[in-house]
This record gives sequence, C-alpha cells and structure tokens, in this order.
Amino acid sequence: MIVCMAVLCCRISAFAQSQDESKAMMDYMTPGPVHQMIAKSAGNWTGVVTFWMQPGAQPTTASTDASNQMILGGRYLQTRNTGTMMGMPFEGIGVTGYDNAKKIFVSSWVDNMGTGMLYMEGTWNDQNKSIDFTGKAVDPGTGKDQPYRQVLKFIDDNTQELEMYMTVKGQEFKVMDIKYTRK
Repeated sequence: MIVCMAVLCCRISAFAQSQDESKAMMDYMTPGPVHQMIAKSAGNWTGVVTFWMQPGAQPTTASTDASNQMILGGRYLQTRNTGTMMGMPFEGIGVTGYDNAKKIFVSSWVDNMGTGMLYMEGTWNDQNKSIDFTGKAVDPGTGKDQPYRQVLKFIDDNTQELEMYMTVKGQEFKVMDIKYTRK
C-alpha cells in the first residue's frame, strides 16, 4: 500500500513540472487506439487448452472459461480464467495493457497453481496479427527465473490463440496452446 501511494505521488509531481513534462504525463495516462484494440477482447470466451509437461511428451488437454473486462478507465484488460487442470480446479487472473511511455504491451499473470507472478512485455507483430511477449517467472524447482515467450494471435473478432513457450536448459519448447472462441 505504501509503495502504491509513493508511485502515485511521483506521478502527480510530474504535473508540477514543465509543460512538456505535463503533456508527457497526460499522454502517458490517456488510453488510445491500442487500448481500444485490446478492449475488443472484452467478453466471455471458452478455451481448449493443450499443454506439454516436457519436450516430446504427449499433450494433455483441458478446457477453460475466460471472462474479460476493461478496467481502470479502459487502460487494462483483466481476464479471469476458470476450469480444471491436471484434475484440479484452476483459477487464474491476468492483466494486459499498453504502456504509452515505453510503447510496449505489458502483461502479468497469477493463478492458484503457484505463488509467483509471470510478467511479460511485448510488441505488436503486424504480419501475424499478434502480440509477441517475452518475460520470466520463477522455476519452483530451482528458485531461479526461467524465460518464457508467449504469442497472442488475434485470428478474428471471435477467435484468438495463445501459444506459450518456456526455455529449459537452453532449449525452448511449446508448453501450452489455448484456442479461444467468444461465447
């Protein structure tokens, strides 16, 4: 709570700066066309999840329901996923946005299958109509950060695909694929 208030105070102090800095702050805080593009994902979705526990392993499948809504004045898309994974109830929450200052997409993810957070940054890939993210999360076996890559494809207004890759011992492999369809 104290950290959040400190960040807010630092942002507010930008208003007391020069006109250029004040304009930059206003641009930073104002949702724009990219946020409107993200908002098209709001709504309810079903997903077919395919995941691999290790390279070359047989995949396992599951289903998920996702409820997406824009929050904080249209600045972020919050997604809540529920379903069953590996025979256990699954719940996850993600937040995706676009940082106007850095000119990158940002994403965080938490779920009930761990106590850490996945944080990723990404860029728009116009050729594939996707956001290509990279980031890291802790490997619970080693306690060290592990690289991840994620590709979120916008196939059409009612279809999306999320591919996730992780790197183990220097080798990247596909760990998950989710095909989403709007309800």
